[in-house]
Amino acid sequence: MNIHVNGKVVECRGEDSTVADLLEQLDIRTRFSVVELNRKILNKEEYDKEHLQSGDSVEIVHFVGGG
Repeated sequence: MNIHVNGKVVECRGEDSTVADLLEQLDIRTRFSVVELNRKILNKEEYDKEHLQSGDSVEIVHFVGGG
């Protein structure tokens, strides 16, 4: 299944993937991320409940520390 992540086409590993699965696949820690699914900002509690469908649009912003 292909979805759009930050403007790029990404293939999800499973047909029943959730937003949490996608974040794990992309190695993004949920603690420091904000996810928008089809123009709707999700609460972190929704990441494992929101199932992805082919063609979905996901925008992910994650925060990186440094000095």
